[in-house]
Amino acid sequence: MTRVRRTGLALVLCLLCAAPAGAQSIASLFTTLPADFAHLFTPSNAIILGIGSGGTAAIHPKDDDIAGRIQADTGARKRFFKAGAAIGDGAEQGAFALGMYIIGRASHSARVGALGADLVDAQIVNGVLTQGLKFAVDRTRPNGSSHSFPSGHTSATFATAAVIQEHYGWKVAGPFYALGGYVSVSRMVDRQHFASDVIFGAALGIVSGRAASLGHGLSRVTASPRLVPGGIAIVGTIGER
Repeated sequence: MTRVRRTGLALVLCLLCAAPAGAQSIASLFTTLPADFAHLFTPSNAIILGIGSGGTAAIHPKDDDIAGRIQADTGARKRFFKAGAAIGDGAEQGAFALGMYIIGRASHSARVGALGADLVDAQIVNGVLTQGLKFAVDRTRPNGSSHSFPSGHTSATFATAAVIQEHYGWKVAGPFYALGGYVSVSRMVDRQHFASDVIFGAALGIVSGRAASLGHGLSRVTASPRLVPGGIAIVGTIGER
């Protein structure tokens, strides 16, 4: 606990002492949050959450079977996925976000500072949504403890990946999405979550990251309804600015 407190204090001091740059100000990390939450309600995010919800519903009946096959208390699988608990922890993801913001301000890099600011906001938005759902649903974890749905480790890592995608595109974000997948599997191996928990957690994290960085980065994803003969179609584009 002492180490955690010292690390947090150091980050706060660095944040307060960092030289100003073109990146978002310290105050704006929090004043932009209402807009970030409002940005959750876009057609593209609705599609992502819809896909996540559909996948969650489809896999839910198989949760116990998948859990029985993937869980491991010892052995090579347990050792390989051991790092997932630390990587996906909300504090670690938050520290990474703050670190990027501090680096951007200290180096006078507006682009890196803006990335860090969006990463911080994404973790806040994601934390509120994830924890709210955890307490509302209160699903029992595979290990018998509470608050299983959705997976917070998964949503936190996918929120980071989504922000990086918005700012730097798929090529840079790809490894971060892969890391999110690794964390997701690790949570099932550790008997912390069911498959449906991590599927929805991934969707929630992506939506949170996109909401926090809407209009700030390079990537552009649009989706809108169109009337077609016999019904309605969703038309979208994916590209870079």
